[in-house]
Amino acid sequence: MKKIVKLSFIVSILILTIASFTNAKAQTITEDMKTFFDSMIPGLKIQVNATMEAQPTQNISVILKMTALLNVSVKFLNLSIVGFSWSNETSIGNIGNGTSFSLQSASSKIFNATFRVPGNVWHVTSGKLALTYSTKTESGGVNETKDYPPFSMGFTMTYVENVYLEGMEELLENLNSTFLQSFGMNLTLDNLAKLNETYRGLQGSVGDLDNTRRVVAILAVTTVFFVATTVYMVMRKPKESW
Repeated sequence: MKKIVKLSFIVSILILTIASFTNAKAQTITEDMKTFFDSMIPGLKIQVNATMEAQPTQNISVILKMTALLNVSVKFLNLSIVGFSWSNETSIGNIGNGTSFSLQSASSKIFNATFRVPGNVWHVTSGKLALTYSTKTESGGVNETKDYPPFSMGFTMTYVENVYLEGMEELLENLNSTFLQSFGMNLTLDNLAKLNETYRGLQGSVGDLDNTRRVVAILAVTTVFFVATTVYMVMRKPKESW
């Protein structure tokens, strides 16, 4: 009985410490930058650099550089950065916001921004670049303007570490270790089925306080295991990206 009480107590402590574990992990900051997009389109060279890896609640830096190969008139520019939470898109930030500007040939324009990663985001983030522009050339003393169709491109960006999954993995590992010490068996569905049989057998002795406490402890462990396993499996599902 003492082992079961101890197990229930440890389970509660492990659950309560998941939050502190993830907060501690979030203190590590990665400043390394990586080029996630580098391409040339008629009249323009576009490059997007961003923080290579981050964790929830951290900041990521994003640099968008546009270099004109001809005289260029940008009519619309927007770079949106999104993350994923439970397979749903979550906005992290935007660069450009529909701005318009002109660039002389061989000149560049740089957008530099910092965004905070929402606490519920993990896996790879994505960038989506939307651009409408035209180029101007001179031929025989006559200026020629060429309009291009709207340009749109999606690409993967900063990887956000899933600290919640890591915390859950540690919880399950510690829970299994304690379960093994207390019951002499691993924490598996088959062994939980055996405990369920024990629970049914104890139902006939409702008047026994010790048995009632034992049943409560078994149910608590079973509930925690199934909840933890469900969360673990869902959080391991790969997220969609462009």
